[in-house]
Amino acid sequence: ERAIARHEVREIEQRHTVDGPRQDVTLDEEDDVVIIYNRVPKTASTSFTNIAYDLCAKNKYHVLHINTTKNNPVMSLQDQVRFVKNVTSWREMKPGFYHGHISYLDFAKFGVKKKPIYINVIRDPIERLVSYYYFLRFGDDYRPGLRRRKQGDKKTFDECVAAGGSDCAPEKLWLQIPFFCGHSSECWNVGSRWALEQAKYNLINEYFLVGVTEELEDFIMLLEAALPRFFRGATELYRTGKKSHLRKTTEKKLPTKETIAKLQQSEIWKMENEFYEFALEQFQFVRAHAVREKDGELYILAQNFFYEKIYPKSN
Repeated sequence: ERAIARHEVREIEQRHTVDGPRQDVTLDEEDDVVIIYNRVPKTASTSFTNIAYDLCAKNKYHVLHINTTKNNPVMSLQDQVRFVKNVTSWREMKPGFYHGHISYLDFAKFGVKKKPIYINVIRDPIERLVSYYYFLRFGDDYRPGLRRRKQGDKKTFDECVAAGGSDCAPEKLWLQIPFFCGHSSECWNVGSRWALEQAKYNLINEYFLVGVTEELEDFIMLLEAALPRFFRGATELYRTGKKSHLRKTTEKKLPTKETIAKLQQSEIWKMENEFYEFALEQFQFVRAHAVREKDGELYILAQNFFYEKIYPKSN
């Protein structure tokens, strides 16, 4: 897979440099854009990423998957430097859409002048954990033949919680907060109040838009309106396409009220849920100022500002 990826990269670089040396290429401001989608596992991230792949040729941008060893969301310091350098100076890959299971990385720490645009999607924490639990055992309809790590384990999520199993323990809920918190040690200390507040800060100040799985279509609609260079045609593709939202975890059984109540007693759930509710409120706030509803359908508002009193007057 790595050899194929390197070959594909070389082909793209050759196409870009066939008319002259790379250093002479000046990117238009519209093309000098990078989006990073540091996707949280089991939040409909594959469904959304497939839309980016479907649109990249038509909208003329590159999509790159960040594949980390063993899906480790924390990069080594030297890999952080390499990654930041690649993203910011790799002209052949601009405009670019990078996606992968990595925690937030602050590009400003590396002296970067133009930072990438971060986006993300999060999900109700218990629903996300249940989906991941069954995914590890039964896979999904995206790659049904692939053997999963827990394949053969027939224990339901309810039975796991009742038995106090490790795969369904409250500590496993601690994922969306550290993904948004970043590469600091404290981010990965389960139950850290500092990590929760840092995650909230980053969501508001460092992310362009954060959607929720339960309202994915609205998230896509807002991205298309705000960033048409990448997402022109995304809403229609999501509504009508078959491939874009294909992936579903198989053999998933919804947990009982008793199981949910037991998990909700945990302080970890309370913190992850607080973060989810915070993200949901922010997303709904953005949506309320961007769209209107008519006859049961949402539509994007037209430009609602203009300039006046422009001085000095031209002759």
